[in-house]
Amino acid sequence: MENILNTIADYARARVAEKKKLLSLTEIKAAALSMDRETGFPFEKALMGDDIGFICECKRASPSRGLIAPDFPYLELAKAYERAGAACISVLTEPKWFLGRDTYLKEIAASVSLPCLRKDFTVDEYMIYEAKTLGASAVLLICSLLDQETIGRYLELCHGLGLSALVEVHSENEIFDALEAGARVIGVNNRNLQDFTVDLHNSETLRKLVPEHVLFVAESGIKTANDIHVLRRTGVNGVLIGETLMRASDKTAKLAELRGIP
Repeated sequence: MENILNTIADYARARVAEKKKLLSLTEIKAAALSMDRETGFPFEKALMGDDIGFICECKRASPSRGLIAPDFPYLELAKAYERAGAACISVLTEPKWFLGRDTYLKEIAASVSLPCLRKDFTVDEYMIYEAKTLGASAVLLICSLLDQETIGRYLELCHGLGLSALVEVHSENEIFDALEAGARVIGVNNRNLQDFTVDLHNSETLRKLVPEHVLFVAESGIKTANDIHVLRRTGVNGVLIGETLMRASDKTAKLAELRGIP
């Protein structure tokens, strides 16, 4: 998976290089800066409730599972999540392995009132400015791809634009890097990047290392109400759920089931 992660990141750099030919960094930066930057950080606010906030994902495919949603009525999906009581919506925009598109994010963000996370492999500041122009409320920063100095710089850029950043970690060392860089939202990926195995205990273990004032999100492998119960007991602020909801025919019923509502 590490090789896949690096391959996806390399492709993201190539994507950015092509985009810069059509719209320069100066132009995308100007467009982002012209937008409202006094947002109040709705992504973070949505995860500050008394109970776990559900970040529900619009994801058509993934490297580990292949094609998840042959039919992908993304606007209907996002609106179903909103009706079901989601706190936020995560939208994949990576086009090759996840079959995402920037237009999915732009249209979803314009169609729902929930804050949207741009789920992509952020490897260049261009992508942060771009996320702002697409209507995102938050971006993903992955510690496995970025050093501490870069994470800190990207966080400062995000916060200056009124964007939140979900800083994804997989280990104790990455937790410390994220905290040192100034992360306000940390996400623990329960999927082992070496062999694809999932262990919810990863979130339980790493939660203890994160101060209470830093929001904590558990990602990957969350499938049952019992999983949510374990994470709720652990003190998790939010959960990011993709495939489990994508494969459910009734999103409202599935979200209620995960919450533990009869």
